[in-house]
Amino acid sequence: MRTLLLVLTLSAGCAPCALAQTPDAPTPPTPQPDLATPQEKHLRNVRQLTFGGQNAEAYFSAGGKKLIFQSTRDNLQCDQMFTMNVDGSDVRMVSNGKGKTTCGYFYPDGKTILYSSTYLADPQCPPRPDYSKGYTWAVYPGFDIFASNPDGSGLMQLTDAPGYDAEATISKDGKRIVFTSLRNGDLDIYVMDADGRHVKQLTYELGYDGGPFFSPDGKQIVYRAYHPTSEKEIAEYKDLLAQNLIRPTSLEIWIMKANGSHKRQITKLGAASFAPSFFPKGKRIIFSSNLGSTGGMGNFELYAINVDGTKMEQITYSPGFDGFPMFSPDGKKLVWASNRNAKAPHETNIFIADWAP
Repeated sequence: MRTLLLVLTLSAGCAPCALAQTPDAPTPPTPQPDLATPQEKHLRNVRQLTFGGQNAEAYFSAGGKKLIFQSTRDNLQCDQMFTMNVDGSDVRMVSNGKGKTTCGYFYPDGKTILYSSTYLADPQCPPRPDYSKGYTWAVYPGFDIFASNPDGSGLMQLTDAPGYDAEATISKDGKRIVFTSLRNGDLDIYVMDADGRHVKQLTYELGYDGGPFFSPDGKQIVYRAYHPTSEKEIAEYKDLLAQNLIRPTSLEIWIMKANGSHKRQITKLGAASFAPSFFPKGKRIIFSSNLGSTGGMGNFELYAINVDGTKMEQITYSPGFDGFPMFSPDGKKLVWASNRNAKAPHETNIFIADWAP
């Protein structure tokens, strides 16, 4: 569900997991050319890690040597969860191939992975949103949050509340999970222990609060939000939500303390800004936005901004979609999803670059 062009074309008890693996992704010619555009001064040695299909939301392990990501490829009809090495090798499907998955993440100890799946509600892929209502995201009520071993075995359900539970990430100390839930009738952010216990609601404002990430020190949470204000906006939001839909065309970046206090809006761009995460030192945020685009959802680029909302800077300059950025733990590399170098319409792949401050 953090998915957005993909997004455009793609945001308790134990259960056994039927393991499945896929062959390694095709090996590209070596050496690869640097796929950075001339304006991308912070990106060096841009390499493509996946080749074909829809691939998104690649996030580093705490050791910086592995990535977990979601992909619709080969004969899959909707996203499943995969892991790979940071050079693109050893690609393995670690979800059970049932339902739809999203939002994978590694526990800091590297011994457990986290993701959301609809497979308990229905082993088939859920239907795509009806775009006759305009561009919308589906917030499938069948999504629950699961943890498993890195190979997909030992699958354990962490949430079982009615409605959507997804968009989960973990604090650096491994003690808390932050996620988005519809359990109380609105899309709000919650925290819980790493084993799914002691759930606490953090946001209460009417509207969508989602895509949360902890700061490196665990003291803050960055997220995306849409809070309707006019009677028309409120009525439309509630009508769509009753159908398990939202319209993600107006999202801003927010920050709050990890206990839910001191909420403050960081961007005021009037655009679809999403997928925020922190720089390793916690003083800046990187995110994606279609700022300045015209017609439909337009072109998405990566941007960086200070946590106080100052000094916003454009990072990518590539036609199409660039989103879901995350820094490696040491801050030396950036991974994200992009349409660049695509061989088919709307193809989205995972890219990695050396970061040049």
